[in-house]
Amino acid sequence: MIPSKPARYSMRVLALGYVAALLLVPVALILYRTFEHGVGLFWDWITTPAAISALQLSLLIVVIVVPLNVVFGVGTALALARGRFRGRGLLQAVVDLPFAVSPVVVGTALILLWGAGGWLGFVESSGFRVIFALPGMVLATLFVTLPFVVREVEPVLHEIGVEQEQAAATLGANGWQTFSRITLPAIRWGLTYGVVLTVARSLGEFGAVIMVSSGLAGKSQTLTLLVNARHAAGNEYGAYAASTLLMGLALVTLLLMTLFNRKRTPSK
Repeated sequence: MIPSKPARYSMRVLALGYVAALLLVPVALILYRTFEHGVGLFWDWITTPAAISALQLSLLIVVIVVPLNVVFGVGTALALARGRFRGRGLLQAVVDLPFAVSPVVVGTALILLWGAGGWLGFVESSGFRVIFALPGMVLATLFVTLPFVVREVEPVLHEIGVEQEQAAATLGANGWQTFSRITLPAIRWGLTYGVVLTVARSLGEFGAVIMVSSGLAGKSQTLTLLVNARHAAGNEYGAYAASTLLMGLALVTLLLMTLFNRKRTPSK
């Protein structure tokens, strides 16, 4: 049944109103609060030593997490798409676990595992600090971003099938040659999209990271933690400025997602 014209307009108005209430109004309010005193003051607040350090730490975590996610994500996707082994269903469930578990629970689990009194506490006792330091923040971010590369690459592997890979093997190509010349070009846009999603989640992660970070400005404070710290200290304008910087990075990521999604979708 085709809805009538008034019904279609009503649904559009309802959808636009819902999006405006949840997204556009809060974003517009943050932008207004950020720039109501001019661009100069905004620039001053995002170029403080704490803000620069937070930006650098956020980008450092991204630089560490993305390559690891690419390597293990592609490997896991290949195992799930091409392999038939016991425990495959369990591996599928583990990959989706970050979608179901609260990031705060993830941070708590890492403390129980890597903390001084945890199962792997001997690592910290030996002088290598994991919790409340960069390694713990990287581990937390790795866990919450685990599914993105896998879930973007695995469907592509199912779609392309194994015929070309088998043909390459028949012609004498070894495993690496088959992967680099056949598989990787076929999954490149799915992989790129997964990387962009990983970057976006890494930049915006808060719940898991705050549990395993000391939160010290200039040492273990990411942009999201900087926003929280400024807000808790009553520095509302500084929090708005840091939020806008983070939102700008998210916007760039969103534009890249849109670009790559168009490229990987063939025109009909």
